[in-house]
Parts: sequence; C-alpha cells; structure tokens
Amino acid sequence: MSFTKSPDDVVIVSALRTPLCRSRKGALAKIPASTLLSTVFEASLKNTVNGDEIEDICMGNCLMPQSGFAAMRMAHIVAGIPASVPFHSLNRQCSSGLQAVAHIANSITSGQIKIGLGGGVESMSSNPMNSIEPPTVDWDAMQQNKTAMDCLLPMGITSENVVETYGLQRRKLDQFAVESHRKAASARQQGKFDAEIVPVGDVKHDDGIRPSSTIETLGKLKPVFKKDGVTTAGNSSQTTDGAAAVLLMTRAEAQKRGLQILGIWRGFAVKGVPPHVMGIGPAYAIPEALKQTGLSISDIDVFEINEAFASQATWCIDELGIDASKVNPNGGAIALGHPLGCTGARQIATLLHEMNRTKQRLGVISMCIGTGMGAAAVLEVEPRSSM
Repeated sequence: MSFTKSPDDVVIVSALRTPLCRSRKGALAKIPASTLLSTVFEASLKNTVNGDEIEDICMGNCLMPQSGFAAMRMAHIVAGIPASVPFHSLNRQCSSGLQAVAHIANSITSGQIKIGLGGGVESMSSNPMNSIEPPTVDWDAMQQNKTAMDCLLPMGITSENVVETYGLQRRKLDQFAVESHRKAASARQQGKFDAEIVPVGDVKHDDGIRPSSTIETLGKLKPVFKKDGVTTAGNSSQTTDGAAAVLLMTRAEAQKRGLQILGIWRGFAVKGVPPHVMGIGPAYAIPEALKQTGLSISDIDVFEINEAFASQATWCIDELGIDASKVNPNGGAIALGHPLGCTGARQIATLLHEMNRTKQRLGVISMCIGTGMGAAAVLEVEPRSSM
C-alpha cells in the first residue's frame, strides 16, 4: 500500500517528551505540570517555527483540577508562544495525548489552520488518582444500569475481568512485564531515547525502568486488586509524571521552511467497548484505523500499544495476531510509566524516532481508555530522499 503525496498532508516535524519519572518517588515529583509543559514547548520551537506562527494548541490532561487549564495556558505563554495563540485542553482519559494530536491534525485537514501543537501532560504526584472525586449523577437512575455503573470500576478490576473472561495466565503476564523492562533498559543504555527526551533541569532519563526484573521476582508480588487475582504492581503500568508535545503542519508548510518531516499522520479511530473490560479497546480501534487507511495488520512495521496492564496488552496482541517482535521494541508503560494525559503523545515521539532510526515505514499507536474505549492512529515515515 502506498499513499499519494499531497501538499495538504498533515506531517509531524517535532515530537518530544520529558523524561518519564515515578510519581511521588521520582525525579519529577516536585516539578509542577506547567514546568513539564513549558519545557517541551520551548524545545518544540527550536529550529522549527516561531511561537506566533502556531495557530492552535491542544493538550490532553486527565487529573488536574479546573485551574489546570490556566496552568497549561500560562505554560505556553512563558515558553514563547504568545497569548495571541489560542489554547484548549481535553480529557479522553488514557488516550488524551493522542486525541489532542488528532484534534490538531483534524484542524489542519479541514483547512482551519496550517500549523498546530498537540500533546499532553500529567503530574500524578501532584494529582494522584486516589484524589478523584465520584461523579455527581442521579444515582437512583445510574444504579438501574449495570453498564453505566461499570464506568466506575477501578482499572485494576477491569484487568482482572479481562483475565477471567479470556482465561489468561499470570506467568505469561509477568513474562511480558519482564520483557518491557528488558527492552526499555536496553534502549536507555543504547541512547535510543535521547533524541525524543528533553531534560527537565538535571533530569535526563526515565527513572521507572527496572533492569533487574525477573519472572521470579515478579512472581513473588501479591495481587493488588483481588485476593485471588493475577494483576500486580509488577505487571501493571506505573503512575508517572511527564509531558510530551507534537508539532504538526501541512507538508507545504514544512517544505517551505525546509523542515525534516518525522512522519505523516494517516488515520485515527476511536471505538467503544464494554466498560468492565475496557482494556480490550485496542483490539477494536486498531482494525478501524487500518480500515480507514486501506492497511492490514501485516502491513505495519511497528506497534506502540500502551501497556496499561499486561493482561489487556497481551490479549489484544494475541487477538489481532500481531507479531510480538513488532510491539513496543523499546519497552512500554510497564517499564516507562503511564502519565495518563501525556501517554499518547509520548508514544508518537517514541514511535517516530524508532522508525526513523530503523528506516521502517508504517506504525500504529493504540491504547485502551477508562470507561470502555480504545483509540488508534496510523503514521507513516517516508524515505528521506522522497520528502
């Protein structure tokens, strides 16, 4: 499958992230989300465009209070993107960073803008998940509908539901987690993340990677969410602090400026699934995104599938018949962490830098979404000579 090149193609010319660090205990625990964002904003402007040339900004975030909107707006202003540039934020749970990039891509495709910045941020140190208040709803009405009430299930319980529904075995999940740490540790040691990471002060590296993880050590961990369950802290994603930003524009604008094109935005889809097994979302979103672009699973060179839990990630990989060697070649959220609003944009940075380095062409990003959804995007990397 080959795509016809057009001056109107939506292209990515910069995809950067901060280090991803453990919430509460990590190197970024005392750094405000606004600082994480302003750091990646400033880096995104280097050797690309002037701040006032950006026509819209969209950032994903899940956990900040209402005042967080002002914090994000302030972050881009101090980073050199003036107040004349509009800003908006969104929350589609774990896909928020990817959805924010999709919003900007759609604005460019529709002709509303030519240059935009998408991404996401989360400080799970400042805004931990256990601080989330229950929604204000008509409980008498909601309690009559099991599916609606399932939207409130703890994510770990939905992982256990996937395990029970599909008969998953703990050893396989622990092995998947070990591999995530092994791949991430190797990537860090080889400097594979260097091109995508923007240091925050003296913090230059992800700090949640555990190279010493083994199937034996993970096997000793107790289940977290269910007494007789298999979901543990070792085979689940880490709570994390981080930010990421993706600079998009039309191909014509990139060529006019002589900017290197990291990748081309080719498709995006979101699908709903039963909330009690929300983790199966990628198995529904990926086929839909591929259908939009006329591609099949076998056409894809690299998959970045968020490792919310080893349970749902392994099931989706097996269900879709994906070659496991193509999935998360540099590790995933079990090793790197999952800063909710940031993750989708972080995955874009990791995917595109990996594909440019290895000269691979087609990539997919996907994740499950709390309350029962999945999102997926298709990106292309063109040979340098053809750009």
